[in-house]
Amino acid sequence: MNLVQRIQDILLKPKDTWPQIAQEPATTQSLYKDWLLILAAIPAVAGFIGMSVVGVGAFGLSYRLPIVTGLVHMVVGYGVSLGMCYLLALLVNALAPTFGGTPDRLAALKLVAYGSTAGFVGGVFQLLPSLGMVGLLFGLYSIYLIYLGLPVLMRNPPEKSAGYTAVVVVAGIVAGLVVGAVTGAVLGASQRVGSWGGGHPDGGAVTIKGPNGDVTLDTAKMEAAAKRMEALGKQMEAAQAKGDSAAAGKAMSEMMGAVTGATGGAKPMPAADLKALLPESLGDFKRNSIEAQSGSAMGITTSSAKARYGNGDKSISVDITDMGSLAGMASLAGWANMTLDKEADGRIERVFKQGDRTVREDYRKDGSHAEVSVVLPNGVIVEAKGDQVGIDQLRGAIGSVDLNKLATTPRQPG
Repeated sequence: MNLVQRIQDILLKPKDTWPQIAQEPATTQSLYKDWLLILAAIPAVAGFIGMSVVGVGAFGLSYRLPIVTGLVHMVVGYGVSLGMCYLLALLVNALAPTFGGTPDRLAALKLVAYGSTAGFVGGVFQLLPSLGMVGLLFGLYSIYLIYLGLPVLMRNPPEKSAGYTAVVVVAGIVAGLVVGAVTGAVLGASQRVGSWGGGHPDGGAVTIKGPNGDVTLDTAKMEAAAKRMEALGKQMEAAQAKGDSAAAGKAMSEMMGAVTGATGGAKPMPAADLKALLPESLGDFKRNSIEAQSGSAMGITTSSAKARYGNGDKSISVDITDMGSLAGMASLAGWANMTLDKEADGRIERVFKQGDRTVREDYRKDGSHAEVSVVLPNGVIVEAKGDQVGIDQLRGAIGSVDLNKLATTPRQPG
């Protein structure tokens, strides 16, 4: 299947394309590997770049979501969205008899996967937050695609498609709220844990090429996650049929964990080990506090350590965060494959590659504030922030942490 051609066909010729899709052989794994993994990455990566690199501006003011917070938003939102596609397909399948259709779990997943194309593609407008409304219009077009696809995939009478579509749309809105709630819960947990400021049938990797670089997804590991999701989906259906809400909730929680940790699948380094890497002093700056924490939420585990240093009215903070089960998805960071060199109003911001590491520097030329973030290839993030200090001092603070040890320490399987 030609990805670009299929996108064009489903968007421009949906009436002709739905019957083709209905006849094509597919599996849950292939639909994820060859379609959803790629399409769902568009709004995730574009949203990250738009909010954390481009930023939102109005009336002379601008705001950027902190890089690490944006990174976690992107990864968790991407993973949970993939899980919700499967759950929404289960609902579409369960509703089929109500509207005179024929239950077919695979056909339902096809409907959700390809019907969501417009919404996913429209996510590219998140590169510029001011164009968000344009992306919304693409989302509305997905409703029309689903309306056309229901009688073909679920074989319901065409006259019942309007009602069927309405229920699916409401379910989709609820799913979106769930995605937001789960993402917020995970990010809330992470705030407590640490200081968060082309598919191929034979497996391998999918590389999405863009003007700012490539983003690579490990489809082999995502395929394994898809299989686990399918099994958990069956468990959830069985639990719901028995009226066992606790078991259904547990299966859903495990499904979220399967998706969000799909490409990582490893435990984070012990928080105590991260703590041991933080120095007792940074030159004339004495350490006045240090802590280490670890925790998990929705199957996502993280660990972190942070220390604060002071010298009169000057201060520096150094944080180390291991995303653990999310580490393998760190390569989704769009900014890891782009460069930035910007100077305005006495402020300099740079994003660049340093070997296999990605570095972001943001500082005031007058030395009033500076920030440095380093993302290691294994998903560990080291950040340093300082008030009344220059960028050279923060670079030294980052250099005081053994980055090589962090990058090469093996993890235990999750």
